[in-house]
Amino acid sequence: MDLLALADFNLVARYGGFGKAARAAGRPKATLSRRVAELEARLNLRLFERGARDLKLTEEGRALFERAGRLLSELEETAAAIASGGERPRGRLRISAPLLFCQTAMGKLAADFARRFPDVRLEVTTEDRAVDMIEEGFDLVIRVNPDADETLVGRAFLRDRLVVVAPPGLTPPVGGAAVPAVVRTPADAAAWRVKSSSGPASIAIEPVLSLSSLIMIRDAVRSGVGAARLPISLVSHDIADGTLNHWGDADTPDIALWTLYPTRRLLSARVSAFLDHLRRAFPNGTPDELAAYIGK
Repeated sequence: MDLLALADFNLVARYGGFGKAARAAGRPKATLSRRVAELEARLNLRLFERGARDLKLTEEGRALFERAGRLLSELEETAAAIASGGERPRGRLRISAPLLFCQTAMGKLAADFARRFPDVRLEVTTEDRAVDMIEEGFDLVIRVNPDADETLVGRAFLRDRLVVVAPPGLTPPVGGAAVPAVVRTPADAAAWRVKSSSGPASIAIEPVLSLSSLIMIRDAVRSGVGAARLPISLVSHDIADGTLNHWGDADTPDIALWTLYPTRRLLSARVSAFLDHLRRAFPNGTPDELAAYIGK
């Protein structure tokens, strides 16, 4: 594809018309119109609906504008970085991250990143759902145990595990009795499997609260209302100081936090800088490192 024609299309789309784009760029209107028409012919697509007074992107044109704009911006940044002898991160960096990680660690991470890279405008959105990175314009996403996706690449940068904790006034159940429990919405199963030296054990539960946030669940357990399954990174300090008792590790798969980005995009200096920032914050990616970071 002709990158110059793509750049001219992007210019016209950004300004909303050939005349405005021509005045902004100091180029002939007829040249821009011809190059956009050539691009439409090459793609066999209509990119603009041309009215008597206005110009509107078609659905295909809008999709191309969204993708081409980011790619052209990254190409410009790469060329500028090479010309200046080094990559200096700059521009907008949009990240989607899960709620708990945002509540416990992202504020500090974002502030440290902003101090180190003042030319980057970092925007973090809290999302537990699987966002569409391309359609929604994210440069990087952080996800918990993500499903395999051939369009994305990434790595696990943190690991955690669930543990069963309870306030000191609540004793472990005997004889199959159910214990009052604080569960996450939607409710957990009727029993929790717990690892022990003699093999997996089962703890029957009676939900007394259903809460959507793990922070809320931890605070409710601290108040003495019941037991809960929580990430060890979130309660390790409570266990150490006796605020909560550790009844055992949950017999569930470990939790892995991944950084993901599209395979079909250049890895910009902004994304590379943030990935390095995470590696510095969590060099080994252990639950203890996350707990220490949260507790600072």
